[in-house]
Amino acid sequence: MSRIDLEKAREAFEQSTDGTVGIEEEFAILDAKSLDLVPRFEELAAAAQKSDDQLAASISSELILSEIEIRSGAGADLTDALTRQREMRERLFALSDSEGVALGSTGTHPWADYREQLNVQSDHYRRVVDGLQYVARRNNTFSLHVHVGINGSDRAVRVCDRLRAVLPTLLALSANSVLFEGLDSGLASVRTQTFTKSFPRCGVPDSYGSWQVYREYLELLLATGSIEEDTQVWWSVRPHLAFGTVEVRICDAQSDARESDALTALIVACVLQAARDDDEGKPVFEPPPRLIEENLWRAIRWGAAGELIDLQSGVCTPARTAIAQLAEWTAPLRAELGIELQLPVANGAERQAAALAEGQSIADVYASTVELTRQTFGADEPTRATEGSKP
Repeated sequence: MSRIDLEKAREAFEQSTDGTVGIEEEFAILDAKSLDLVPRFEELAAAAQKSDDQLAASISSELILSEIEIRSGAGADLTDALTRQREMRERLFALSDSEGVALGSTGTHPWADYREQLNVQSDHYRRVVDGLQYVARRNNTFSLHVHVGINGSDRAVRVCDRLRAVLPTLLALSANSVLFEGLDSGLASVRTQTFTKSFPRCGVPDSYGSWQVYREYLELLLATGSIEEDTQVWWSVRPHLAFGTVEVRICDAQSDARESDALTALIVACVLQAARDDDEGKPVFEPPPRLIEENLWRAIRWGAAGELIDLQSGVCTPARTAIAQLAEWTAPLRAELGIELQLPVANGAERQAAALAEGQSIADVYASTVELTRQTFGADEPTRATEGSKP
């Protein structure tokens, strides 16, 4: 039975407001001593319900019981959403401390065996696991999702179209998952290879051009029994049918709260700049999907330390240059909205790779990320992203 009301979804966009922001961050639930994944979500959720109704309403399960998501809810703008998220982070970390568990924030857990993980037994996740089998069970990954309100269903689809070529650059900046299954994967974002390149209807979407065309695509999926829910369409940028937002889903979870905030700010700026460009009738740059996929692979493999193809000139450029170009593209809009942008000199993948090159063990490298996460996500007054270094 279909659980998608496409007319209601269209209405959600017609009633949406530009520039509202929602943030979703996924954390690994860890044994405080061994840093192994532990299936403690239900205990954390129950403890939150007893002690903190607001926190209880802000946390959510994901595919496995060793994962917890914290959500800002709909902020009026970026500042409001970040304020909400910071408060919920601090409450979540205080709760985890009281329950004797730690929280990790990298795109993958470095050594967990997916065969030992327990899946959440909700109807939704049972459908996911039953439908995808090994592909779903192996997906023990953690990410950052950012929602930005966009008014108008046609406009939201066109904004997604404009962001397709930007996705590899955002991934390169966010890359934070080098370690997986007890190995140095040699990839900057092994999460993307495990999830994005394995799940159906995932990764860089087609260009649809209008709500009607996108709706016809969804109707075909429904009519053929390919999906039952809109959340079974896992594109790395998608119109979120329930919230009336453009949701960007390409990024690894960040170990440093300052970097998560800065990445969120850049994503919000990119979405709103794409909407501005659409409003002003600027030409849409739509490179062939195979070329965007080439850049996606480069971002998976080398992250911010590598090169991306400038798809307009056809030459390679440092990924850091491409990141700086996103900052330049969004600069006027950010100045107008007061969005400061301070991006890190080195991201999580670069720090992990450097530590491994120095001879640190996988366990020590991960322990340092967990400590960084505790200090920046859980502190009462962490140093904010706007105090970092420019790209």
